[in-house]
Amino acid sequence: MMRNLGRLIRRALLLPNEGGLMSKSLISPRPARNLSPSTRLSFSSSTCGVDNFTLLKSSFRISQFNHMKGQKRSLFIQTQATPNPASLMFYPGKPVMESGSSDFPNARSAMTSPLAKALFGIDGITRVFFGSDFITVTKSEDTSWDLLKPQIFAAIMDFYSSGQPLILDSATASSMDTAIQEDDSETVAMIKELLETRIRPAVQDDGGDIEYVGFNVDSGIVKLRMQGACSGCPSSSVTLKSGIENMLMHYVPEVKGVEQELDEDEDEAALTGAPHE
Repeated sequence: MMRNLGRLIRRALLLPNEGGLMSKSLISPRPARNLSPSTRLSFSSSTCGVDNFTLLKSSFRISQFNHMKGQKRSLFIQTQATPNPASLMFYPGKPVMESGSSDFPNARSAMTSPLAKALFGIDGITRVFFGSDFITVTKSEDTSWDLLKPQIFAAIMDFYSSGQPLILDSATASSMDTAIQEDDSETVAMIKELLETRIRPAVQDDGGDIEYVGFNVDSGIVKLRMQGACSGCPSSSVTLKSGIENMLMHYVPEVKGVEQELDEDEDEAALTGAPHE
């Protein structure tokens, strides 16, 4: 599924395994996206995937709304496609999450975030995800991005001008699933370190994330939950088996496989045979 993850794995497999905890040579800082500040703060018809008329129409509507309120605001948002056609990344040109990430698989979970709640208020939005500098929005199959984008632009603009916190409860602001605890075994510590430093950055570049759920010592199975654009993506199983599983098994011999932990809604869909949006 993830183009960045594929390149990452091919590169990683060429590196020697020096035993014990991962060699420092395997851990590198997350590469900066190839987007200059000026580019990320301006609309582009090629990146947004809509024609200039649609872009001008969206910008004008938002600017007019701000003018009527007596406020002068400017926020230019760039969009980027993801491997999941139902998910789109929105870059507001400023930080989103100071650390970690937050996933909102349904409107009920979005009650802790004013921005996520506003986005779920748009008809056709089924999932929202916050990354370091992007917002991934997932839509239903029967809704057009051309209709949703202006509303999403407006919701993001209104949020950043409101002064509200992104997350009302600071305890839920960042994911601590890969934080190494004192009682973690060496195997679990290695798994978490790989997920945090090598796998998560590649997955986040495609508008999603992964959450570490647990490791079964007896079976050697690592449980992960896919988030953002990765959740519900047609290629998520390929990402788990051909990408994440291969890398974990390569560097952590105790790992025998990786399984996906489904959300409650996804579990119900799997049991009933209903399509998951």
